[in-house]
Amino acid sequence: MPMPTKVKIVEVGPRDGLQNEKQLVPTETKIELINRLADAGLRVIEATSFVSPKWVPQMGDNSAVLQGITRHPAAVYPVLTPNLQGFDAAMLAGATEVAIFGAASESFSRKNINCSIAESLKRFEPVVSAASALEIRVRGYVSCVVGCPYEGAVDPQKTAEVAKILYAMGCYEVSLGDTVGVGNPASIARMIEACARVVPIERLAGHYHDTYGMAIANIHASLQLGMATFDASVAGLGGCPYARGASGNVATEDVVYLLHGLGIETGIDLDKLAQVGSWISGILDRPNGAKAGRAICAGMTE
Repeated sequence: MPMPTKVKIVEVGPRDGLQNEKQLVPTETKIELINRLADAGLRVIEATSFVSPKWVPQMGDNSAVLQGITRHPAAVYPVLTPNLQGFDAAMLAGATEVAIFGAASESFSRKNINCSIAESLKRFEPVVSAASALEIRVRGYVSCVVGCPYEGAVDPQKTAEVAKILYAMGCYEVSLGDTVGVGNPASIARMIEACARVVPIERLAGHYHDTYGMAIANIHASLQLGMATFDASVAGLGGCPYARGASGNVATEDVVYLLHGLGIETGIDLDKLAQVGSWISGILDRPNGAKAGRAICAGMTE
């Protein structure tokens, strides 16, 4: 299958990345990060999460962040809304796109949200229904698509089953998350092939963590199957509490470097993006997780 000529990057650093930071990140920093990402050419930026601050204190300023950003006219800023209460709060804050999360692993679902996969999907129905009534787009996520910290390998058919339900429910796009980063090009390809039989490939996205250094290879394998949307996090922000040594999300800079090298259009200014990654890493006092970003910034200072 020919590789896409254009790829959409969904930047998840402000939400999926920052929520793993132990120290509370100032609201102003989150707002500036989102604005800088938009200035670098990102057009889909996951801004925050409308979950209870009791469970995710880092996202307790969700409304302030969403209302404080300078919205780029060509960009969208989806937010996570796991239930109707979160959805209502997101609407009050001015959200124009929301996301819901399911899992392909029964154990992961039960240990993390204390219910079965089927029960969790049932909980999303009111959210999707309310969003549909307001003509708000809903994106679906599936966690543990190839491996689970409790069960080990996950059957591709199980992932496909959950993806199919989310798509049928009304999600315009389903992001396939290798939550613990154990996937490799072969296991990722098997999973995508299974999902693409029940959900159109153009409605599927890849969300790969880089625990074993395979995320870029997995993206390349996904491109060869026709996938044209990928989630990534500036400077590799984030982490995975379920896998030892997990480095978290694949760095947006590394993904863009790969895509541009393949002649694939992204609309992103890589030099500007690298500077954003260097800036936020300094603010958070953590190493920059983007190899391409570090190399580019080093070249700028020589």
